[in-house]
Amino acid sequence: MISALGRLLEDEHPNHPQALLERARRPGRSMGSLARALEDFFTQRALALPTDHADQLAAGRRRRRVEAALLSLRPQVHAFSDSLLRARERALRAGTLPRADITIEATLAIVRDLARFLADQRGKQDWALADVHDIEAFLANQPKARQRRLTVLRQFFRFARSGKFVLIDPTRGLKAKGPSGFSGTTVAVDQQRQLFRRWTTTTDAHPHEALLGMLALLHAASSSEVRHLRVDDIDPVNRTIQLGKRPHPVPMDPASWSVLERCLAHRESQRTDNPHVIVTKITKSGRSAASTAYVSHIMDPCRVPPRTLRCTRLADLVNTLDPKLVAAAFGMDPEGVMIYLADHVDEGRLPRPNTR
Repeated sequence: MISALGRLLEDEHPNHPQALLERARRPGRSMGSLARALEDFFTQRALALPTDHADQLAAGRRRRRVEAALLSLRPQVHAFSDSLLRARERALRAGTLPRADITIEATLAIVRDLARFLADQRGKQDWALADVHDIEAFLANQPKARQRRLTVLRQFFRFARSGKFVLIDPTRGLKAKGPSGFSGTTVAVDQQRQLFRRWTTTTDAHPHEALLGMLALLHAASSSEVRHLRVDDIDPVNRTIQLGKRPHPVPMDPASWSVLERCLAHRESQRTDNPHVIVTKITKSGRSAASTAYVSHIMDPCRVPPRTLRCTRLADLVNTLDPKLVAAAFGMDPEGVMIYLADHVDEGRLPRPNTR
């Protein structure tokens, strides 16, 4: 990296920070370790603006989803993608909540899957030929994702009808059947005890796995909250941490604090200036948080995703305490908390009748 930087400084091109950063970028999906290090260094000292590398990667993901549709169905998918981007720009100007890249990509993926389904299994190469039976058959392939997929398809066919691509909306009249409450998986109490012992009494688990597992199991922390946890978010005097956008610091129990100290010791051994608690081999030379892909595979050795642990804790708290208190403590919307409220109560939680 130092040799490559020396060659960039000695050539005939301008070598001010912004130009140096642009010329250090590699073509392709990765901008290169040198460009990442220079971007962190220059942006931290206000010497250059961040690159648009993340936007380019997002544009490439959108393009691949659009191009995966059949050629005869592709123009409408491309136009729908452009409309989503225009809507996001309007939201940014209006100050409302814009769609994130991952939301737009998930929306295009559902439309892409429908285009493949119409072409491969229904023999239709025109959006105008899609009817309600095609939509029902497509939704039946993934019953658990019916509500989400139907919402996206309604959005797409409203756009298609406004653009005269179709005359009739095939999603009109369809309903997202099934309960709207929580239908995910949870971890049994015996398995929770095994995971707790794995992360607190042994050193087999990686410090990053133990930290993410304990915070998700006991404090219902999401992967994003742990991924963006910084060293200055930790209060060693009061033994509290600031997780995400939660309104109050989260008190640490002795077991969680011990796991956190172990993770901080692992970070100290890497000799990094990265302000985050979870630091990888790639991020230790910069200041960015660990990638989403890295965090999503931390829990692979124990075969329990962090989302399942978080849902288990939220379901237990909501059904034991007041859901409004849980929403206030975690900084969540009350509607998002209520889905974890069960429609029945275990017999062991009911008070026993008075016996004479």
